[in-house]
Parts: sequence; structure tokens; C-alpha cells
Amino acid sequence: MEQVLSENNLVISVDAMGGDKSPQVVIEGLAIAAKHNRDIRFLVFGDEEQVQAELKKYPILKDVCQLRHSPERVHNEDKPSQVIRNKNTSMYQAIDAVRQGEAQAVVSAGNTGALMAISKMLLKTIQKIHRPAIVSIMPHRYGKYVMLDLGANTECNAVNLAEFAVMGNVLAKHALGIERPKIALLNIGAEEMKGKEEIRHASQMIRNSSMDIDFIGYIEPHEITFGKADVVVADGFTGNVALKTMEGTAKLIRSMVKDAVKSSFLALLGLPFMYFAVRKISKTMNPKLYNGAMFVGLNGLSVKSHGGTDALGFSVAINNAATLVRQNFVATIKEELEHIDLEEISQDIFYEVY
Repeated sequence: MEQVLSENNLVISVDAMGGDKSPQVVIEGLAIAAKHNRDIRFLVFGDEEQVQAELKKYPILKDVCQLRHSPERVHNEDKPSQVIRNKNTSMYQAIDAVRQGEAQAVVSAGNTGALMAISKMLLKTIQKIHRPAIVSIMPHRYGKYVMLDLGANTECNAVNLAEFAVMGNVLAKHALGIERPKIALLNIGAEEMKGKEEIRHASQMIRNSSMDIDFIGYIEPHEITFGKADVVVADGFTGNVALKTMEGTAKLIRSMVKDAVKSSFLALLGLPFMYFAVRKISKTMNPKLYNGAMFVGLNGLSVKSHGGTDALGFSVAINNAATLVRQNFVATIKEELEHIDLEEISQDIFYEVY
């Protein structure tokens, strides 16, 4: 497996030991992704004995994986301050492969805080970006939307939120194929004076900047799933609460539909007639199909898979990483920021307000 990587390959670095059921789920996920992405090669980091045993189960991976032994792994309970000093973990080495240019992206289902800390330390933030953000693609009634930040920064100022708007705009264009995405700030009301000070200032910054984006103002939580915006911007605390609330609601609806069908004889009789409609709804609300949150704002792609996902979910995270690599996502963000001076705009607003 030492000759599978070349200059012409799209190479993704993989932390094989991250997640609840690694390396089994990770390697099976690679096999699924390899079937649909013939141009991808994998640089796999993990315990050689364990990973090799899983790789042997999938012949399709024989010529597309290069395995590198990493003697240690990052555990869920490990603190970021501890793991950033240990260069022997599969997570650290997988991220470092991106830093060294051996891979164009890294995917891990491991400890989120550790992944963010190591990614930020090794890959560094893009010039003009003060903080990276966690971003994910999720479904709404008419399609999909991008939401950030989902937990990387519990508190954000106006400049941070404006930067998230830029990055979300680029992601929606390239990952969702939306030519001119509608951008909105998550807030508790639609009125201009509603919400926290930093949200109001961010709104002014975006409106007064030279950014070529379609900023539509504020969006309230109940409007997110109805397709009002293609990009929803929030601080990490608010975004994470909103995300988990929506995930819980989706699970509740799926379980209530199942219970309702099982509890009614007439519903069971009518199930064959509703099969395709129920299947479509179930598929749309399946969290596995939206797995893979990206850390944007870094000089390299780092993708976080849900730790409890299955092989299908991990393959989706791989697909997301590959899509962004093919579309040169990092370089595009840098280009978008080239002619934008958010710091200058923020100073102007500061003097206007105070």
C-alpha cells in the first residue's frame, strides 16, 4: 500500500482511531466512499494491527489506502490542552499530513475540541480571519442550507460574525451550487434593534462593507427550516443550541410517526400506499446524510464526523471533504477576503455608535 499516492490523486488524511466504533466504522466508511469516488486516495493513521485487520475485509481499499502506524489515540475525555502536545496520536499525525502537503483534507470522528485545537495550531487561520468556525450543511423544506458557527466559539464579536458570513457564502456557493446565497444573522426578532449588541453591529458591518453578498438581515429560529436563508450565521453557543434542538426535534418526529403507525390497525393497512412518501421524509431527516461538520477559516480542510455515526455517515463526511477540495474551497475564501477590510468597517461603526 505504499505506492497508491501520487501528485494526481485527491488525497484525504484519515484518523482511523477517532469515534465510538473505530476503526471498524471508519474503514467501512472509506470502502463506501471509494465506490463513488474513484479519484480519492486515503492516508490512514492508526494502530497498524487493528487497522490492517479491517482493511483486509474490503478489497476495494487495497490500492487506494496507505497505512501509517500511530501508536496512540485521542480519547473523548482528553483535554485539548493535553492532546496538542502529543505528536504520537492518530489525530495529530492525520492533521499534520495536511500541514505538510501530503493530503488536501483531514477527516476525524474523534474529540471535537481536540480536533479544533490541533487543526488550529498546525494549519493556522487564514490571514484576515480571526477565528475559525464549525459549519454544517442541513436540510430545510426546499433544499439545504449552511449554518455556522456550531460550537467553536461560544462568544463572538461583530467582526467574527461578519467573517462567518463571508465563509458561509463561499461554502453555499460551492457545496450547494447556489449562485447567490441569501445570508441571515440568527436573532430573536426581525426588527433592526432586536438582539445583542454584537449582532446589531455585525448587521451594520455587512451592510456597509464591500462584500458582494445577498444579506437579508435577521432570521428567527422558527424560520430556519422553511428556507428563508441559505446561510444562517450565529455565535457558537447559539448555533450549537439551535442545531441540537433541531436534531432532537427531528428524532422526536420520526419516533412519533413510527409509534402512530404501529398503534393503529388502519394506519398499518394504509402503510403500503404511504411507503414512498414516508421513505422520502425519513431519508430527508436522516442525520447520517448530513454528517461532516467543517472547520472553516483555516489554511487547510479539517472535517469533523459525528463520533457515533455509522459507516454510511462517515462516508458522507469523506464526500463532503472531497467536494470542497475539488472546488478549491480554502483558496476561494482567501480570494473573497482579499479586498475586504472588516477591521476598518468595524472601526467606522464603533465611532458611529459611541
